Amino acid sequence: MTEYDRTNRGAIWKNRDKKEDKHPDFKGSLNVDGVDYWVSAWKRKEDEPNNRPALSFSIKPKEEQAKPAETEKRKNEDMDDEIPF
Repeated sequence: MTEYDRTNRGAIWKNRDKKEDKHPDFKGSLNVDGVDYWVSAWKRKEDEPNNRPALSFSIKPKEEQAKPAETEKRKNEDMDDEIPF
């Protein structure tokens, strides 16, 4: 059986650890081009106008993976070797 491809997909679930109003209502993860991110989401408050988003998101890279810009920078540094012609 092949493993499910989670590239460019994500999901959020109800935050059962929410103790304060500033804590997110939902938490989860997201994969974008092979890089994993944490996702936090907050619901629109009942007293806010309907023209506000139903959910607001915050997305942060997971710590154990290098950011794409850092990976690209390392690749470029490797290419800076002098080539004698």
